[in-house]
Amino acid sequence: MARLFTRISKYTFETVTSRKGQLFTNPILTSCLSTSRYISTTQRLRTERWYTDTHEWVKIDGNVGTIGISNHAQDALGDVVYAQLPDVGTVFKKEEECGALESVKAASVLINPISGTVTEKNEALESKPGLINSSCYNEGWLYKVQLSNPEEIKSLMNEKAYEQFLKSGAQENQNNENH
Repeated sequence: MARLFTRISKYTFETVTSRKGQLFTNPILTSCLSTSRYISTTQRLRTERWYTDTHEWVKIDGNVGTIGISNHAQDALGDVVYAQLPDVGTVFKKEEECGALESVKAASVLINPISGTVTEKNEALESKPGLINSSCYNEGWLYKVQLSNPEEIKSLMNEKAYEQFLKSGAQENQNNENH
């Protein structure tokens, strides 16, 4: 007969005697072990968005960047009623004006966060510009660019840095300088 001693997390279970074909017959032990097989110790990779100090974001997939505005920006704008997006084939440099958004409260210029050529624009926004408000990170994306200088990503903020930027009030100082 075999003996088995198991320690899971901080809980210690009593020694369980096994019989041939009935290993782990203790219900508590069986439950813990069957649950633990779904635990992964590898770090889950997620796609990261990069942000500008003018509240645009870019999500990189290979050599294509999908661009939109942050939740903070859409909230400050209010209900978006019109989106003027760049045409496919247009080449933009980083920080160049590339379109505009109009809302019931204000109009805002779009600043291209990264250099590249526009490969696609979100046609759904022509008939449903409110997608920018309801789903700014998913269905409300604005346009896609073929990156001409991927190294420019290094000058943008990751999500954590962008959250710190918002908390610091730095965006208010930026907005005051632009008006």
